[in-house]
Amino acid sequence: MRLKLVILAPAALLAMVSLAFATAYIHIDLSTQRMHVDSGSGSYDWPVSTARAGYSTPAGSYAPTGMERMHYSRKYHMSPMPYSIFFRGGYAIHGTYATGALGRPASPGCVRLSPGNAKRLYEIVQSEGGSIAISGAPPASRTRFARVHHHNPARYASLRHGGRSHALAYAPVRHHSRGTVRSWQAQPLSWF
Repeated sequence: MRLKLVILAPAALLAMVSLAFATAYIHIDLSTQRMHVDSGSGSYDWPVSTARAGYSTPAGSYAPTGMERMHYSRKYHMSPMPYSIFFRGGYAIHGTYATGALGRPASPGCVRLSPGNAKRLYEIVQSEGGSIAISGAPPASRTRFARVHHHNPARYASLRHGGRSHALAYAPVRHHSRGTVRSWQAQPLSWF
């Protein structure tokens, strides 16, 4: 009996080790907006979209916590999330129909793939299991904003009327250094 136990123990250990290596390894790099997958069926490298400015995709190591072939986000107006692989609360890897945005941050936090790649990943994780690692920092936002100019609205009012001020037609923003609105009403031209 003891001999059987000694023979079965290494066989069980070997089976557990082979199962550990059968798990697909999914690495998402936030800085390059790419996903690399190593699985029993091959290696894949796909563009993804992660969280845009004002949102975040959580970095860390995760295991899939749930899978749905088609999920609709109750949080984001019933948006379709085909081939969803959930890994932390409401965060998931899923397909997107906005494939033109792949390769740059565009989501509220999930990791988005093209529908075909999401289907392939879903099938891999369904058959092998998965280990998800998210690392890196999202690329800096390249959004440019128009320069804001702060002007005195009362000055524009007087310019529109040939330099004449219409005291009752327009009241300027209060400037503490110049006095009160009552002082402006008494002498409107002294403010310019």
